[in-house]
Amino acid sequence: MEQTIVFNHPLIQHKISKLRDKHTGTNEFRALVEEIAMLMGYEALRDLPVADVEIETPIETCMTPMIAGRKLAVVPILRAGLGMVNGILALVPSAKVGHIGLYRDEVTHEPHEYYCKLPNPIDERTIVVTDPMLATGGSAVAAVDFIKAHGGRKIKFMAIIAAPEGLKRLQNAHPDIQIYVGHLDRCLNENAYICPGLGDAGDRIFGTK
Repeated sequence: MEQTIVFNHPLIQHKISKLRDKHTGTNEFRALVEEIAMLMGYEALRDLPVADVEIETPIETCMTPMIAGRKLAVVPILRAGLGMVNGILALVPSAKVGHIGLYRDEVTHEPHEYYCKLPNPIDERTIVVTDPMLATGGSAVAAVDFIKAHGGRKIKFMAIIAAPEGLKRLQNAHPDIQIYVGHLDRCLNENAYICPGLGDAGDRIFGTK
């Protein structure tokens, strides 16, 4: 399986275009982020382990596959990553949810951890880290660092929009994880914002400025 997948599905691209529009309001923006996460999650979770279980249909008893083991952990990077969680939970309602809190230094743009709570045992789960924007890659690399330090092994990272600089940094730091990107944008500007991007995802999801 490829380690990095950049989606070209028309539904995902259409919804990302609506996200970019500065006239898209908070309610619609939030719904679009969930829908995109669900569409991306459908592909990202295609390798979840399954095991045959016995089911009684109205016709007969049969062996049929269901998701096996400790299943899934969804770990959003606070706070914008929270916007993607419900989209994945719609696919796998039994998934556990952890949280990683990072803030970015205004001068260096480097991340600092202020909160980390992961489902236990994390080492037995497939872990999906969510953050709508993969910009410098600093937060993404730090989040995966923290998860690995806590014993996480099978890690997937999902971003709706990525800058080439951030994607390369994450690939170089963690070549063993799978990365899923809705759209690869042009570049970062001098303020480390993705261009053309969609502005501040957290502000637009939660209606803050």
